[in-house]
Amino acid sequence: MKKPNILWICTDQQRFDTLGCYGNPYVHTPNLDGLAGQGVLFEQAYCQSPVCTPSRASFLTGRYPRTTRCRMNGQAIPADERLVSKLLADGGYNCGLAGKLHLAPTHPSVSPLAERRIDDGFAEFHWSHHPEPDWPTDEYQHWLRGHGKAYSVTPLKGSKHVETGMEAAYHHTTWCAEKAIHFMQANARYKRPWMFVVDIFDPHHPFDPPQAYLERYLERLDEIPLPDFVPGELKDKPHYQRERHGTASRRKKALAYASLTNRDHRLLRAAYWAMVDLIDAQVGRMLAALEDTGQRDDTLVIFMSDHGELLGDHGMYLKGPFFYDVSVRVPLIVSMPGTVRGGRRVSSLIELTDLAPTLLEAAGLPAYPGMQGRSAWKLLTRRKTPGAHRGDVYCEHYDASLGNRGTGAQATMVRTPTHKLIAFHGEELGELYDLTQDPGEHENRWGDPAYETVKRELLVRLCDRMAATVDPLPPRTAPW
Repeated sequence: MKKPNILWICTDQQRFDTLGCYGNPYVHTPNLDGLAGQGVLFEQAYCQSPVCTPSRASFLTGRYPRTTRCRMNGQAIPADERLVSKLLADGGYNCGLAGKLHLAPTHPSVSPLAERRIDDGFAEFHWSHHPEPDWPTDEYQHWLRGHGKAYSVTPLKGSKHVETGMEAAYHHTTWCAEKAIHFMQANARYKRPWMFVVDIFDPHHPFDPPQAYLERYLERLDEIPLPDFVPGELKDKPHYQRERHGTASRRKKALAYASLTNRDHRLLRAAYWAMVDLIDAQVGRMLAALEDTGQRDDTLVIFMSDHGELLGDHGMYLKGPFFYDVSVRVPLIVSMPGTVRGGRRVSSLIELTDLAPTLLEAAGLPAYPGMQGRSAWKLLTRRKTPGAHRGDVYCEHYDASLGNRGTGAQATMVRTPTHKLIAFHGEELGELYDLTQDPGEHENRWGDPAYETVKRELLVRLCDRMAATVDPLPPRTAPW
């Protein structure tokens, strides 16, 4: 069997409910909706950390954040970790990347040129962590200069929180897509299989879409729903949430929920969705390039995100030690005509750790013994859909983000189809949600006597999942 090409599109901080195919009636995402229609849409896909670096280290290795020893932003992945890109490269693939990698510290104060790389297998590497001109090696800035442009944003009149960014033709998302298109065109004449990772920075904050993409939402701003927040719901929840309710970042009072008007909330949501619409347009360009070069049927296309965004739901913005579905549930679409059995929506739980072993199996390469995810290749390709892929999903936050009181939250989550439990270790704190009765996760049942049996069962399940994060390496080679 011919090894498939792989086009792996990963956005940043995009929650699951931001596409038409996931039920959003406001966004304009025809290309991704079409991709889902011809492929497999996973309705219950979960990341393993609600923060960038640990999530990316996890899905690129098929291992859990604690196992990779890359548990937080600002931490570098150890050099002995094996990314799936390296394993594919060793298996004969030509691997490339454009955009954000974020497996090491990127702050200009400690990484003045670029983030440090391990032996990641990328023969072609176009790095731009984010669109701001913070590094002299940033390829997006070089591309802008080549077009006689300079990066700039403009505050939106009447808003302290939304800006308009570069026009679509010169946007960071467009640059990422263009690099992917050039790579696909260059590789079309060669027999060697390829993988290209498109690491788009949007819809990560700041909220700064192109003006033209924001306009369609401004014309119907009053129709945009307000965040899903029930006043008083934070009373029985961990103190981290009450603190974030007052400010969403280290900048004092930035995006403090109570300080925002209804118009502010709607504008923020409009800007976020506008960035998603631009992503969809660029996905359309990449898919068209596959068709034009005759590679569509030979290419496995994946669309996903590293984690979600609160976007005002539960009275908070951005991210942190929060495990609501809007934070840890992500879009996941997989398509390959003639190979992946398309036209399906799969409701089974799946983790992003499962992607790396899935790609290895798709490429006909042996499983890497250090991986902890489960391949979903048979689920994608078999005529008869197998049973549930997973009975639960697991997620971690080990002091992963800044801005938390004290040493930071040490928290883990387990989610089944019907319940979710979060434990804050070293503190007598936790969350328990009955997802059947309370799908919006507003009522914390952690201290409810009626849920003691469920809580005990989920704590045991959580302990089992934490035990399963023990590194399988080095492998046993003898009985004693």
